[in-house]
Amino acid sequence: MTNRTVHSIRSFSELKDYVYRTLCNDHELLMDAFPTSESILKRGNTESCGVMFCLHGPRAVKYSAIWEKDEGRVLFYGPSGKRYQQIKLTDATIEL
Repeated sequence: MTNRTVHSIRSFSELKDYVYRTLCNDHELLMDAFPTSESILKRGNTESCGVMFCLHGPRAVKYSAIWEKDEGRVLFYGPSGKRYQQIKLTDATIEL
């Protein structure tokens, strides 16, 4: 599993773009060729604690990433569900 640190993400829009670019690059997919979806993750009934991003690739294959707001990291998963990369976001002030 790869661990990296990213310093330049300052907004949710930048995070969303970064996750999409990373998933496309990691799995050799054409940018802007596949749709994405996102789901807000909640702790309990009210407090949001992150977002799950899903890239819907060819042949119904799904690639995903989870942003853990409190931990300040993004976890990337392949189509089998195995985590292959972790990104630590430093100095991030991302709000949903």
